[in-house]
Amino acid sequence: MPKHVTTIPATRQRYGKGPQKNSERRRVAGYARVSTDMEDQQGSYAAQCDYYTKYIKSRSDWEFVGLYSDEGISATSTRRRAGFQQMVEDALSGKIDLIITKSVSRFARNTVDSLSTIRKLKDGGTECYFEKENIWTFDSKGELLLTIMSSLAQEESRSISENCTWGQRKRFADGKVTVPFGRFLGYDRGADGNLVINEEQAKVVRRIYGLFLQGRSPYLVAKMLTKEGVPTPGGKKVWGNAVVESILSNEKYKGDALLQKVYTIDFLSKKKKKNEGEIPQYYVEGNHEAIIPPSIFDQVQELLRARRKGKNCGSCANVFSGRIRCGACGGWYGSKVWHSNDKYRKVVWQCNHKYGGGKKCTTPHLDEHTIRSLFLDALNQISRETDVIFAGLKEAIDSVCTAPAQREMVGQFICELQKMEGRADYFDEGAWYALIDYVTVYEKNDIRFTFKNGESVCCSKVTTSFSSAE
Repeated sequence: MPKHVTTIPATRQRYGKGPQKNSERRRVAGYARVSTDMEDQQGSYAAQCDYYTKYIKSRSDWEFVGLYSDEGISATSTRRRAGFQQMVEDALSGKIDLIITKSVSRFARNTVDSLSTIRKLKDGGTECYFEKENIWTFDSKGELLLTIMSSLAQEESRSISENCTWGQRKRFADGKVTVPFGRFLGYDRGADGNLVINEEQAKVVRRIYGLFLQGRSPYLVAKMLTKEGVPTPGGKKVWGNAVVESILSNEKYKGDALLQKVYTIDFLSKKKKKNEGEIPQYYVEGNHEAIIPPSIFDQVQELLRARRKGKNCGSCANVFSGRIRCGACGGWYGSKVWHSNDKYRKVVWQCNHKYGGGKKCTTPHLDEHTIRSLFLDALNQISRETDVIFAGLKEAIDSVCTAPAQREMVGQFICELQKMEGRADYFDEGAWYALIDYVTVYEKNDIRFTFKNGESVCCSKVTTSFSSAE
């Protein structure tokens, strides 16, 4: 017998939650975006915003929900586009039925992002309309057309990115130097686009190099600058030791420029990577006026390398860090806190291997008062022989110190020693950093201070009265 089949017509929309013959007004939002903040693009951005606001409000069957926008943001990824993300979130929350935008390329130039977002919106009941291509995403041919147009938009973005990269690398090859002047301390953009010294900022740069050469670590330099309220290159209040290290190691401060230190891995993610030989680099000598003399810069690089190898404490948090050695094992002294939770609290310095297992070092501990006292004793001993020392140093400069960095270091030592008038009666951090290379503790009555000129003075563990410099 023939089967009797009754058709039950559809009563709801395939995509969305409303009835199929629902006569309610659709809630519509517009989306506008330009990828740069150039003047002509700003005009385009304003025109898009004005056009879609008026267009949506002019339709009696549409209800204007709002306009979402991103100005000066690339379309290769949707992750950094706050307006776009908010629009998708509102659509998935059921606040938007239709999104209108100028073209597929305004929506996204990343094919994967474009399709995945469209499908997500489609499943949530939100349709998109791309006016230039006349694509409605609820249409049966919509996804096919969208796939083709998104791929074309992505390839256009690739082409633009490659052209920009080629232009940038050509400028590098021609030796044209530029920096992010708004976040680069010490230089302004000159009339020809090259670097011109900003004298006020240059004072900070010179001071950073000076403090480091005296013996302060990048950590301590950063701490000092933060305490004094000196703004960072980016205009922030708090300095980090990484920022100080970047200033100390940037060759632009000696008038040269290394170009193409980093490069962009791909045009979609915009992720950057340090150039470790994957692409060419270009070194430009004498490109602009130096803030730091090349000899001083080279000296700083030697000290940075030495500290990275563990010869000193690269992240010193104290004036004595990385300066006191154990005469028994050759290791460094570190600070320890005794009675940390009571009124007898005291900071002492002892060999880091004293209680580390195995054969324990028998060298004595020193409190900070004693270290300062012994330094004054050593300093007053050496100051009594300044004439002999100066004569020896001048001879050493002429015969031994062939490298400019060595000459600078010895010169600094002479200058600091010449500042002393009479007997030193207070501990000065500047003198400590400038004059002392290291201290070696052998036993209670044999503590030797080695100065930066090579002189060594033996002191006993005694207490000397002194005052501390303000």
